[in-house]
Amino acid sequence: MSIRRYVRLTTASVMEIAVNSDAGVVVYGEIDLEPATAGPATKGMLKITAHILDVRRVRRRGTSEAAGPLENLSSLETDIAWNVVKTLSPGLTINEEEFRRSRPRVRLDALESYVRGLLATTVDQKHKLFTNAARLEPTYSQPCFQLGRLNFSAKNYRTSAEWFQKVAPVDLHYREALFFLGLSRYSTGDFKGAADVFRNLSGMVPLPEVWNNLGATLLRINDADADQAFLKAVEIDPADPDYHFNAGYALWRKGRYDDAANAFRASLERKPEDDTATLLLGRSLKQQGPRPGDLRTEAQERLKTEYNESAWLTLKAMLAPKHKP
Repeated sequence: MSIRRYVRLTTASVMEIAVNSDAGVVVYGEIDLEPATAGPATKGMLKITAHILDVRRVRRRGTSEAAGPLENLSSLETDIAWNVVKTLSPGLTINEEEFRRSRPRVRLDALESYVRGLLATTVDQKHKLFTNAARLEPTYSQPCFQLGRLNFSAKNYRTSAEWFQKVAPVDLHYREALFFLGLSRYSTGDFKGAADVFRNLSGMVPLPEVWNNLGATLLRINDADADQAFLKAVEIDPADPDYHFNAGYALWRKGRYDDAANAFRASLERKPEDDTATLLLGRSLKQQGPRPGDLRTEAQERLKTEYNESAWLTLKAMLAPKHKP
């Protein structure tokens, strides 16, 4: 949109950004730092001002301010967060004390290391800075998530699982952390542990990739409900050929050859060059089941490694009961 970095945004610019992002509500504002004049008591005084803008009604919903020593940055962020949440969700059941208790204060140097890690350009730098942030503040879960992702990308699955388990339920990345925790456990052969994670996650976010991966883990532990999980993924996203393939694969292994053949046909309609689907369609039509030691048909379930809940969150927000302002 040709908006320069760090420029002070006008309300008109904020509205334009919101419209282009298809956002219903925008929180924006200013941060002012008054450097310390003398003494080691503080590094400066910080003031945060946040404006809440209702894009669809083109009006402000309120302004929130928080001020204090720079060392209290995380507490000031929590002040702003609570005021924004309270304004946007008047029917909130949690009280302020509970909200703050679930978001413990993070020391400033840990925050700094975390932000520097986000800005770092190499994997080694990121790993070093995120590790330092987690060391300085063990309950600070955001660097734990980032360390989990770094180790997962490096295929250090046992280590990634350890980091993902440390992500707190109130963390923005909690559900995504669960998704990759399940994949990490699957990759280490802990299929029961992976199934527990994906089963838990499927109750939080009804995403096709979650149901698909739950089916894959259930298949590995010979759970009879594996095909139902795959069929749920098909129901949510019928365009993906892998979901049809997995459903067919589970049904074929179960001896439901006619249903399996239909699923493989649906998969091949979407991905005609799939040799494995073609092979298993033929086996289904001939009503030939699994053969021990046949590497072409063993462990053929297909995992999804991309997690995207943004569309689901948008739909959930649209369907949520509206409170009168």
